[in-house]
Amino acid sequence: MDRELDVSDLEPPEPLERILDALMELRPGERLCVSHRRLPYPLFDMLRRMGHRFETAGEEGRYRIVIWPMGE
Repeated sequence: MDRELDVSDLEPPEPLERILDALMELRPGERLCVSHRRLPYPLFDMLRRMGHRFETAGEEGRYRIVIWPMGE
């Protein structure tokens, strides 16, 4: 099952904070699907250190980032 989170209208640092909060609430087998207006490169380094994987798709102004724990 996927959880959806749209942070595209939020100003920094709120998107990062909301994404990290949502990741803490994920249940086993869930993925977080984030809609964002840009690619949050600082988040990607954090995700790697936290043991998460991610995929990105989209174009300028409209991105989708799917995040899940590395072991799943």
